[in-house]
Amino acid sequence: MIATRPQKSHYTETEAAEALGVTVEHLRFMVRSHLIQADEDMANLTVAGFQPSDLLVLKLLSGHGMSPISQH
Repeated sequence: MIATRPQKSHYTETEAAEALGVTVEHLRFMVRSHLIQADEDMANLTVAGFQPSDLLVLKLLSGHGMSPISQH
């Protein structure tokens, strides 16, 4: 039996950036460009917390972890 670390249920902004392999600043850019409506005020947002599903969505939207499809 292979021992694995249990999956976290909540990531801080720093942990999320690390898990995605980006800087905190780039993570914030990804959130602003993909998840926040243009009319929302960033100053009114609370400190970001992320769930594993949030990281998956950000990874897919950013193209990280996506392998190109080979065409023959």
